[in-house]
Amino acid sequence: MADGDNQRSLSQSIKGRLQEGIQNSVFRDKGLLDLDALIDEDRIVGRDRQLDDIITYLQPALQGNRPPNMLLYGPSGTGKSLIINAVCQKLLELAQSQGDHFGVITLNCQTINSHDRAVYRLVENAAEKANVEVGVPQSGISTDQKLNRFYEILSGNFTSAIIILDEIDLLIGRKRNPNDEPAYSKLLYQLSRASQLGRIEGHVSVAALTNDPRFMQDLDGRAESSFNPQDVVFSDYDAEQLQAILERRSDAYRESVLEGGIISLSSAFAAQDHGDARKAIDLFRKAGEIADRQGDDIVSEYHVRDAQKESERDRTLTQMQGLSTQKKLSLYATAIVPVYSRQSLSAVPSTVAYRVYQYLTNLLDADEKSRDSYLRYMNEAGTYNFVTSEKRGRGYGNGVHKEYTFIDDPEVVAETLQTDIRIEEVKNNEDLVESVVNAQIKDFFNGQ
Repeated sequence: MADGDNQRSLSQSIKGRLQEGIQNSVFRDKGLLDLDALIDEDRIVGRDRQLDDIITYLQPALQGNRPPNMLLYGPSGTGKSLIINAVCQKLLELAQSQGDHFGVITLNCQTINSHDRAVYRLVENAAEKANVEVGVPQSGISTDQKLNRFYEILSGNFTSAIIILDEIDLLIGRKRNPNDEPAYSKLLYQLSRASQLGRIEGHVSVAALTNDPRFMQDLDGRAESSFNPQDVVFSDYDAEQLQAILERRSDAYRESVLEGGIISLSSAFAAQDHGDARKAIDLFRKAGEIADRQGDDIVSEYHVRDAQKESERDRTLTQMQGLSTQKKLSLYATAIVPVYSRQSLSAVPSTVAYRVYQYLTNLLDADEKSRDSYLRYMNEAGTYNFVTSEKRGRGYGNGVHKEYTFIDDPEVVAETLQTDIRIEEVKNNEDLVESVVNAQIKDFFNGQ
């Protein structure tokens, strides 16, 4: 066959497989499970009070008045961004129907590392919403010049605007000493004072979103006085609310592809993880993606459990990236105790885990650290939320030992740590490692 024919055949094969993947997918409208999707108000669940408050605060914009500044705070995944964006979208539509030029300028501060960069991003976002040129370079001019351009765009294109600063507490900036004012404090002061000082024609308010309930305590006194926000508090979702959220988005899937119990199981997993709706939606979506990858036409509890393990593995891997080899080895030695144990263990005795750690260092030809070092490494693992620990008595005259309980599935932790090139060698000696673990467990409990 000629090269041209081969190329056409390959192209047709790829095209056919792509089309087949779409036709056989369990999803009808996967976009409904996009974590950043703007959704219809009838899909908003369990946030009636917060919705009412934000509507009340933003109503003045439709009457030609300035809305108050707002501080939305609560744990991640509790609906802060969802609610403020949904209300602002409706406000934007109503303002346009009245012939008013209302602007919504949104800035996520998560990846912005300086005050200057934040101001430039605001200029970019405002220019995009106003459909005008940015008008200033990213570098080579002062932050004040960029700020003036931002005010100029707002004054020339909007009768009123709201500036949404998401994850505002992460905009720390480059602090030369601990007493330096954080970048978010300076930015809030400048934005909340702009209208009063005549820097902006029209009404501008600021909505700051944060996970930190103590955020206002870290503001400079001038910024706190000038910002002076209305507080809107977001609490964790409970399992019932999470279930209602997923039910309102279940039409992301084709009819009859969801096995009974899928939504309640996804909600239960997320409720255990601080009631985070984003995690519930992410889990619900991942289960469908796993079903698609495996060519299944029904999404079952098996897929949800696999999605939960995948999520735990991703989170664990991210948290472990900065750990030293010794810390990984200590955590791994502790995790494989319940994994290889022939009896059910609700917690891992530190004595058993340390002896397994000693065996592994010998197997891997690694440095063996002292018991105190091992305990220090595991204490640090607790600060990363890998484990919780508790002191236990071993009976009269036998002293006290620590016991560790894993937050996530210890098997997931062990599998994730095995990606470390040195720990990978343990796989070749699994039977021996299992016998060592159980021998140490037997010695420990016989000695009590």
